[in-house]
Amino acid sequence: MSVNSTEFDGVRIQRRADVLHVTLANPDSRNAQSPATWRRLASIPELITEEVRAVVLTGEGVSFCAGLDRRMLSPEGIEGEESLLTLASSAKAEIDEFITTFQSAFTWWSETPAITIAAVQGHAIGAGFQLALACDLIVASENALFAMRETSLGLVPDLTGTSRLVNRVGYSKALEICASGRFVDADEAVRIGLAHAKAPLAELAQHTDTLVASLSTAPAGAVRELKSLLRAAEVNAPADQHRAERIAQAKRLVDLRSTMEG
Repeated sequence: MSVNSTEFDGVRIQRRADVLHVTLANPDSRNAQSPATWRRLASIPELITEEVRAVVLTGEGVSFCAGLDRRMLSPEGIEGEESLLTLASSAKAEIDEFITTFQSAFTWWSETPAITIAAVQGHAIGAGFQLALACDLIVASENALFAMRETSLGLVPDLTGTSRLVNRVGYSKALEICASGRFVDADEAVRIGLAHAKAPLAELAQHTDTLVASLSTAPAGAVRELKSLLRAAEVNAPADQHRAERIAQAKRLVDLRSTMEG
């Protein structure tokens, strides 16, 4: 199998057949995120061609992601990056632009036609939790621990995680998880609908590969249309969703006829 691989800014990207593998690859810091991480993640959609059916997100080492690099909360910050404490003295428009720019590293995982899957082991905290939530599906290892710790730092989740968490577990449970900052283990994550499945740590990669294969049996065009349709269902009124179904099916019938005649 031909594998194309690139790595910089702590993110490794590999293309294997019709699957794009994205790995947070800074295990010494437990894959803590920085603006450089976000810029790298935001650039990935340009690599997702029509041939890519799935994107699998993993973290190298003992933890999926420990969250934000805490140096961003120090006066010195990270070399070459603006500290969040320095940013706090900026105009509201500048703060808004800063956050909007880096939210783009999280929004595309649900917007891309490919199915996105986060395989989570160890800790997924704060920004790491939000990155996992950005994916269509989460597979949790038996030792996975999810936590939204922003509130304990006097902040709030701002990397697209609030609506995604509410959509998965409901308002009350999302409020309790975020306000307490507590850890959600793999069993609870599956039980409340946060994660799709749990797997033994040693079998996490294999379980994820099996899931990808099962999601790739149907024609690619139908799966892409289905993903878009189900995403719309989260926000559409019933009548609008019914119309979206009709439009999507009409497109699929045209494609099906073209395939059969070809």
